[in-house]
Order: sequence, then structure tokens, then C-alpha cells
Amino acid sequence: MPVTDVSGAAAAPLTRAAIARKAWPIILANASVPLLGLVDTAVIGHYGSTADLGALALGALLFSFVYWSFGFLRMATTGFVAQAAGAGDEAEVRAALLRPLLLGAGLGLAIWLLQWPLVAGYFALMDASAGVAATGADYFAARVWGAPAALALYALCGALVGLGRSRTLLVVQLLLNGLNAALDVYLAGVLDLGARGIGLGTAIAEWTTCLVAAALVWRMLRARHRDDEPFLPWPRIGDRAHLRRTLAANGDIMIRTLCLLGGFGWFARQGAAMGDATLAANHLLLQLVSFSAFFLDGFAYVAEAQVGLAVGARDRQRFRLAVRLSSELAVGTAAVLAATLWLGGDVLVRILTALPEVGAVALAHLPWVALYVLLSVAAFQLDGIFIGATGTRQMRNAGLASLAVFLPVAWLAVGIWGNHGLWAAFVLFVVARALALLPYYRRLEAGLG
Repeated sequence: MPVTDVSGAAAAPLTRAAIARKAWPIILANASVPLLGLVDTAVIGHYGSTADLGALALGALLFSFVYWSFGFLRMATTGFVAQAAGAGDEAEVRAALLRPLLLGAGLGLAIWLLQWPLVAGYFALMDASAGVAATGADYFAARVWGAPAALALYALCGALVGLGRSRTLLVVQLLLNGLNAALDVYLAGVLDLGARGIGLGTAIAEWTTCLVAAALVWRMLRARHRDDEPFLPWPRIGDRAHLRRTLAANGDIMIRTLCLLGGFGWFARQGAAMGDATLAANHLLLQLVSFSAFFLDGFAYVAEAQVGLAVGARDRQRFRLAVRLSSELAVGTAAVLAATLWLGGDVLVRILTALPEVGAVALAHLPWVALYVLLSVAAFQLDGIFIGATGTRQMRNAGLASLAVFLPVAWLAVGIWGNHGLWAAFVLFVVARALALLPYYRRLEAGLG
């Protein structure tokens, strides 16, 4: 079955230029996220207290952990929506969005209902001072109102990626972060509400953006509604087989995400055990890794959508072309990023810190960062391919296998080579994830024959 576009005509041929055009809005959208964190920190740093700054740091970390754990709402939605679009089943496109949309709203409501034990347990675990814990609780209480909207947004953004609407995704992300930044400046700075103002501004921005995104997606799906089924196909949405498949995929991705969180958490813990300078240097270097990920994620997102369309259409030729072209661009980008970090990373380190001890440790480990970025592209691309194909069980298995490799190797390597051993194990962690997925990839491609 040929892949079609919104009008039902044959989709445009895949080219490197077409993939690049779809990738750059995603790269810009991703890059806007850390800028918001910088704005929040600057506002509190100038207008808030030390307790406000500490509460913001710990409170934002808690939300990051909780929301990242529910990232399956974005990833699984992309795969299911793209496959339904590739198969020309528009009613299933709508149902594939509405299932996670309702699930996300329900999970957000659950977070709101459980906010008191979450806050009490978390700040006790982090051993926060009384002032930070009290201010952090105020921040959480304000921001948690946006939880249903934030998780619903995951599903809406997943649908936009799955339908290849990367420019609309950019508009949504810029609205979210731009409005959030403006509200944070006004509420925390002008009105002097401190960390509570930051939380309130984020919640308002999440609800506003969710409503705008829902309207945009609703209009888009209305334009595609040419089938005989109702626009809201409730029998499909509640179909038990589809629900089981959706929940199974979400569970697999959640386990895989927890494996990644576990690996990053162990990396941070081992760095902290080596002293403050090493902990700070590793954190700084991870910011360079995260910056590089914005670019690699752009091509992985495009791979998700194009692979999903090809799988839905049972089009092996288009599948291979989508994988090859997106991977060529991703590998080339990774090589440029790695070379930049290798040759010019010292300049970036000096920009990020003026502390001599931290800078010296970071500079000594820059080659590991360049190597990580260069080799991580395989894991990024394979993740995108398997998300598009909804091969979530394979992603779960790869996450478990890579964590099982990383933890003992890191423990041994740190004892022998210190932080260099930790970074070597960290590079192995991302390589192991890719190697664990490769055998599944061959079977995935063969299954389209």
C-alpha cells in the first residue's frame, strides 16, 4: 500500500533535503527547553532568595523525573499514529491519539491527587533544609495544577511528530516555553512571588499551550476526516485489543526510560563520590552531551514518523530509504558535533565555568564527551526506528540489557581508572543499547517483506 499525504495523494518522495526540512524545526523546538531553565534560574537568582533558588532546583528535578517517566505518552503515540496514517486508517489515527490523551489527563490528575505524599517524601529524601522544603512545597503546589495539561501535551506532540507536522510542533513548543518565560518574569520578578510564581507561570503556560495544541490538532484531524466513522470513534478508542496494545507499549517504554534514568543516576552518584569538583565537571560535560542530543533527536524524530508510515503501509522500500537517509544525516551531524567538541570544547568549558578546578577536570575528560556524541548516534537512530515501528518490547529489552552491562562495568572501571573509567563505562552504556537493538532490527525489516 503506497503512503499517502493528508489529501490522499501519494506522499512526496523521501530525500535528504525533505528530511532536513522536517528535522530543523524539531531541533529548534528542543533547543528552546534549556533556555527556559536559564530564564527561570536568572529570575530567581535576581529576585528570589537562596531558599527560592534551592526550591526551584529540587522542585524542577522532581517534575523532570516524573514527567520523563511518562514520556511513553509521546513516544508510543508517535508510532501508533504514524502507522495508522501509513495504512490509510484515519479513524485509527484519531483513536490512537485519543487513547493516550485521556490516559495522560488521568495520570496528571493522579499526580495532583498524590501531591502531598510526593512532596513530603521527596524533600525528606533529598535532605532539604526546612526553608527549601517549605518553598519547594509551594512551588510544587502551584505547578502541579498543570500536570494534566503537561501530560496531555505529550500525546498531542506525539501525534504531531507521527503526522510529520514538525513546524506545528515548533510553534507549540515555542508558545509553551515563550509564554512560560514571560509569565515567570512577571509573576516571580514583577509580582515578587518567588518560586511559587515560577510554578504558577509554568502551570498557566501548560494549560494555555495544551488548549492551543488541541485546537490545532483537532483542525488538522478534521481536515483528514473523510472516512465513514464518527470523528470521535469511541468503539475504537475503547477496543480492548487496542487498549491492551497501547498499555503494553507504554509499560515497555516506561521500563526502558527507568533504565536510562537508573544509568544516569548511577553516573551522577559515582561522580559525586569522587568529590565536588568531579561532580560539577561531569554535570557541565553532560550539558554538552544534552546540547548535542537536540540535533540528533531531530533526525530520530523524523525517522519515527517516516518509519511508522512505511510500517503502516507495509512498504519495505520506503522503510529502508527512511532509515538510510535519516541515518546518513544523523551520522554526519554527529561527526561534526564530535569534532567541534574535540577541537573547540575547551572554549565551551571556559564559557560554562570560571572555576579552575572544575574546568581542569572537565577539560581532561572532553575526549570522552566527543566519543560519546559520535557513538550515541546509533542508539538515537535505532530508538527512533523502533518507536516508529512500535517495537517497544525490543526497546525495553535493550534498556535492561544495557543497564545490566553498564552497572558492573562502571563499578569495576571506577575502581581502576576513576572518572575516566566512569566515562568509558558511560560510553559503553549507549553503545550497548544500540548493539542490543541491532538483532531486532534485522527481524523488523524482514517482517515487512
